[in-house]
Amino acid sequence: MFTRMLKLRLLNAVAPAYFFMATAVTFILHFCFFVPTIFPNPDTSLKGSTTLHTVVFLFLMFNALGNYIMTIKYPAESANETAVPVCSLHCSDKVDAHYLLNGRHFCKLCKKVILKRDHHCFFTGNCIGNKNMRYFIMFCIYTSCTCLYSLVLGVAFLTVEYSISFENPLTFLTLLPISTGYFFMGTISGLQLFLVLMLYVWLGIGLVCAGFCCQQVLLVARGQTWCQMQRGQLMENCSPWRTNLKDVFGTRWILGLILPVQTVETSCDYTDAHKQD
Repeated sequence: MFTRMLKLRLLNAVAPAYFFMATAVTFILHFCFFVPTIFPNPDTSLKGSTTLHTVVFLFLMFNALGNYIMTIKYPAESANETAVPVCSLHCSDKVDAHYLLNGRHFCKLCKKVILKRDHHCFFTGNCIGNKNMRYFIMFCIYTSCTCLYSLVLGVAFLTVEYSISFENPLTFLTLLPISTGYFFMGTISGLQLFLVLMLYVWLGIGLVCAGFCCQQVLLVARGQTWCQMQRGQLMENCSPWRTNLKDVFGTRWILGLILPVQTVETSCDYTDAHKQD
């Protein structure tokens, strides 16, 4: 138990650092390598394309980082409980959290009581619950879009810079092992291998975030949390899916789709404190 908790605490410290490092690397590659190579010395006809790509990338990056900050800024803990409560008899003794009652959990990593806890996000270093679920979902959406968009630009960069053709789908699948072999043979540089590695990193993060986001939206529409699924507890959807989505995304949900702004009520705990889990 102690070893597993130690690993979780280490992951809780390393994951945010990894996220910021990947974000910085993506930003540098885009403006120092991709744009100058794909659009070299743009004339009048290419300036519009360069500007469009730059604006789209900055928009995606701004929303990903903005919603990341909002997820941390509006945690899901209960402001009414400061002492560590006694664990419920129905608790399955999870490693990272204890189930209390009425949708409340005590997170061992956050050391706080969380309202309607869904899961602990290691990349943000806090729990996802009733107050920050909307920001977390938008963070996943824009992180996925940023990674997949960077993947497209990275493929275009390799095509222009190194004349690699991706017409054959097997080219991408065999790119990493072939590049690794060429690197150890001294044929390509470490930078070239690093660029290839980043393509697979972007693909992996993009697909994982997209799949995880779809799962979270389905759970929200059903009025259910990931913790409830882990306990095998089926929820009777007393509210329609539109109401469930509105509870999470707020009344100004359209504005929240394009800007990382507050759209969810965070001043009180009345709704989730009285919902039976």
